[in-house]
Amino acid sequence: MKPIHLIAAITLGLSGLAFAAGGHDHGHEHKPLHGGIITEVKDMDYELVAKPEQIQLFVRDHGKPADISKGSAKLTVLSGNQKQEINLLPDGERFLAKGTFAITPGAKAVAQVSLDGPAVTARFVLK
Repeated sequence: MKPIHLIAAITLGLSGLAFAAGGHDHGHEHKPLHGGIITEVKDMDYELVAKPEQIQLFVRDHGKPADISKGSAKLTVLSGNQKQEINLLPDGERFLAKGTFAITPGAKAVAQVSLDGPAVTARFVLK
């Protein structure tokens, strides 16, 4: 292998590692603003704040709150062999549900969110 090809191969390999490590830049950070868990789907950030008495889901578009006023969201929580489906209603800058919920560390949560188009699925693992 010629030295230039070797250098090109190494550079290409390392750039793939940087991408896999989350090295992307599109103008906003993915930090929780409300103490929840963040996941990104199609350039939108979904922050789930799950407590046994209240569930909140915040949606941000490039760092700014998304318009959820006409949106809908449903959260499915899988904890052990329990499955709980929770309808979340728009409430200002978040989707909200109050009640009694099976929120335990390691539980999985799947949110189906529809804003102004097809529903998007956001997945979370609770801490």
